[in-house]
This record gives sequence, structure tokens and C-alpha cells, in this order.
Amino acid sequence: MTDLSWPQVCARRLERHALSASTPPGPEPATAAIATVASAMCGAHAQVASAAELSVGLRVPGATRSAVRQALWTDRSLVKTRGPRGTVHLLAAVDLPMWTGALSATPAPPFEQGRDLLTPEQTEQVLAAIGAALAEAELTTAELTEQVVARTGSWAGERVMDAFQDKWPRWIAAMAAATRAGVLCFGPTRGRAATYTSPARWLPGFTPMAGPAALAELVRRYLYAYGPATPAQFARWLSVPTPWAAELFDSVDLTPVTVEGTRAWVAAGDTDFAEDRPSGLRLLPYFDAYVIGCHPRDRLYPGAAAERALARGQAGNFPVLLVDGTVAGVWHHRRSGRTIHVTVEPLRALSAGRRRALAE
Repeated sequence: MTDLSWPQVCARRLERHALSASTPPGPEPATAAIATVASAMCGAHAQVASAAELSVGLRVPGATRSAVRQALWTDRSLVKTRGPRGTVHLLAAVDLPMWTGALSATPAPPFEQGRDLLTPEQTEQVLAAIGAALAEAELTTAELTEQVVARTGSWAGERVMDAFQDKWPRWIAAMAAATRAGVLCFGPTRGRAATYTSPARWLPGFTPMAGPAALAELVRRYLYAYGPATPAQFARWLSVPTPWAAELFDSVDLTPVTVEGTRAWVAAGDTDFAEDRPSGLRLLPYFDAYVIGCHPRDRLYPGAAAERALARGQAGNFPVLLVDGTVAGVWHHRRSGRTIHVTVEPLRALSAGRRRALAE
């Protein structure tokens, strides 16, 4: 069995996330490269849109915020929808059949609200109504509510679902299922209101993959970006039960390895690890995929980083300074007119060369 060192693992993850100092510029134009990068990292967390733009853009030489937005809203090579853990992500549009097939086949997450507000028959009615309403339209929540109620009945609009000091209409309880099934994704923001549309408008001929094939492909993609990894780490990333993830790993053709004596898995045959040490310095935004998906946490957040840059063990709540693949500080920014002031709080001493790289 191949035994790997932590530096070998870290160096390969950096390269595959396009975060390594040695990562060469790609030959593709920025908008095409943006989708390629989003695919390689298994999506960019987009609860905060600006953080997602930075997360994708910093991996593509020459990319700008407008290039990321063009890939999303004009070229439609990206799609904004709910991905791992039920959170909003930017996903490569070409990967959407895999994502919808896989997420539809996973156990419903324990935090999903309102599952007792609709019968299975009512859920199917709502999904059909959403699909029909969004086939050629981009609708706000209020507009979509009108369309769903008109196609199903007044029961769908009853305000019975708990929502931050208010109540949502009953049909909202099916929104997560609609997203997983590929019936609904986000459209462009209209003023301050979110809109929704059909993923088929992004990807003509779109059809979700069959569940077993999609899940197997998702495991391989995850291990490509974040491996070697264990079923428990995959379960945490996807927000599924660990025993279920272990059974899934057993059903996929994987290769076991050890990382400094600890057993983990990579995709079958994907066992090439260079001897190069990890290198590079980056400022990663909130909820960057690298810090959320990589494990073990104690190696990724060594020493003081575990206290300062994690929130009760949860990664992503702080923008971080990444040095040679591990968290070495946090950073903050403040806008003043047309100027952005950036403050970096290193958690270990930086050499003169690192300080020059940080300044750049």
C-alpha cells in the first residue's frame, strides 16, 4: 500500500485547486477557464456572491469579477444552485446532470425544513408546477408563488413554514427537492430580489444522471480534488450519514493508501504524488472550497490557526492566509470610497520572501 506524507498530499491538492505557486496559466480564455476551475474544485460556495467570485477568480490568471459574472449569466458555463450540504454554490453547467443525479439519490439532510408540510403527492404537484412556470422565465419568490398556487391550489400558498420571524408559503418546503431534482436553479438578481429559473435554460437537453452512476462519479471527483480522504470526511463535506458514505465508498472502485500511517482512499489508479513540497501564498475568501473540503483539520489548521481561524471546528467562517497549503493567518478588508484596505493577521512568523509575496 502506498504511504504518503502530508506535504505530498498538500502539494497535490494545491495543484489541483490551481492554488500552487507552480500552477501555469491555462490556454483557455478566462470565462472557459472559470468553468473548468469550478468543476475541478467541485463547486464554489456562493452564499456570499462576492466570496464565490473571488474564490473562482483567484484561481484563473487574469480573471475579474465581471468575467465570473459573464460565465454565470451570459455564457452560462456556470450555474448557481444548491450543491453539497444544501448550500448555494457555483457549479460548472456541464456537471449539472451529475450533481442533480447524485443529490437526488442522497439521504435528505437532517436540517432540511418542512418535510412534514407536504405529502409526497403534493410535492410532486409542486415540482411539476415549478417546472412549468420556470421553463421560459425568471421569477422572484412572490411571482413563483403565484404561479405554483395557480397550478396546484390555494393550499400551496398557505403561510405555514417557519422563516426568520415570519412564515413562508407551504410550497417552499419542496424547494430543496426541486433544486436536487434539477427543476430549479437561481437566475440573475432583479434589484435586491433573487430570481429562479429552469436549469434546462443553461444546459439544453439537460437530464439528470442515474443516481448510482452520478454518486460514483461524485466520489471520484471529490477524491480528485480533496483526496486521499475517508468516508467520514466525504460525509462531512456532503452532509450525509457516515455509514451511508462508507457503503458508497465500498461500491466504487477506489484505491486505499495511507497518509503517514492513516488509511484513506483515492480514485482507482490515481496514485501519482510528486515529491515536490507544497508552495505558494494566497488570501482565500470566506468559505473557500479548499479549506472546507480538505482534511484532516489539525494538519490544515495547525497550532494557533485552530483557535483563531475555525468556528467551533467549522471551517470557512474566516478569510484565511494560506501558506504552503496550510492556514497561517486570517485577513480582513474594509472599503473606504474607491479604496479597499486589507489587513492580514499572520499566526506565525513570515520570512522576508513570504512578506514580499504577501505584499504582491
